[in-house]
Amino acid sequence: MRWLALCVAALTGHAAVNARLLRIPRATGTERRVSVLLPVRDEVHRVLPCLEALLRNDFLELLVLDDGSTDGTAEVVRRVCAGDPRARLITGRPLPAGWLGKPHACQQLADAARGDVLVFVDADVLLAPHAVAATAGLLDELDLVSPYPRQDAPGATRLVQPLLQWSWLTFLPLRLAERSPRPSLSAANGQLLAVRREAYDRAGGHGAVRDEVVEDVALLRAVKRAGGTGGVADGTDLATTRMYDSWDELVAGYTKSAWTVPAPVTALLALLYVAPAVAGLRGSRAGRIAYAAGVLGRVITARRTGGRVWPDAFTHPVGVATLCWLTGRSRLARRRGTLAWKGRAL
Repeated sequence: MRWLALCVAALTGHAAVNARLLRIPRATGTERRVSVLLPVRDEVHRVLPCLEALLRNDFLELLVLDDGSTDGTAEVVRRVCAGDPRARLITGRPLPAGWLGKPHACQQLADAARGDVLVFVDADVLLAPHAVAATAGLLDELDLVSPYPRQDAPGATRLVQPLLQWSWLTFLPLRLAERSPRPSLSAANGQLLAVRREAYDRAGGHGAVRDEVVEDVALLRAVKRAGGTGGVADGTDLATTRMYDSWDELVAGYTKSAWTVPAPVTALLALLYVAPAVAGLRGSRAGRIAYAAGVLGRVITARRTGGRVWPDAFTHPVGVATLCWLTGRSRLARRRGTLAWKGRAL
């Protein structure tokens, strides 16, 4: 158990170093021609505030692709964008064989875009007025950048959602990862993702990741394979997102994609962050030290990314155990062939 405590302490120290190295987008002007690209499918309850926030930004054009919505999403988009000459609604084409829905929608948007910077945004994201320019400015040094939005996680979803930022701050050497071609050293978030047009085309665009459930990370890997660079940045002051409004929505969302987490990674997480807490409850001093180091790592992450410290950081082992359970549930659903999202089989 002592070596587990040492490993957790070392990883927490690594998270502290990453928290200082994390790129912070600045609200500077850009001469780049920026196309903002928003794919939507049955987002009538989210798209209005997203669009209102987007239209307060400065960019060349806003393209919104309606991917077969049946809930009135397209009507909301038309109404909101009617008075802004920069905005245009595109009706998505039928999904071809071999493609998943989001990559297909994003590729159609990219094909229609005129900008030399493509900024992909999800409908559950609210951008600050300087977000697009600040994000595009990061492309002076990178080919692809993904400023991670602050996660608004209500209720029980707080057990899992803060683990997103914690995972890459803890395990990923950020500056090395930006230039490393190794697939394992890749983190990205399609909720807010910007890429240079030439790097996107050189990598094959979303056509190169047409069947990927986690298409954002796959796109970064494709860019790196083509000789590009990229990674995550601090999006705390640029964007806020609420991916899931309830526990049931979170379970459905993670069931869709958590199977992509390798089994050895899941086992390692349980070994480092769940087992010591159990041992600590049984009286192990080393287990309690490991638990405390894990909590400190969550505190560092929360303070750096706008998350909550209390009580979220102190329930860290429960959150990791929940993530492991969701991963197992997702693998089982994939084995049974029951994976689906928004009415489409995966």
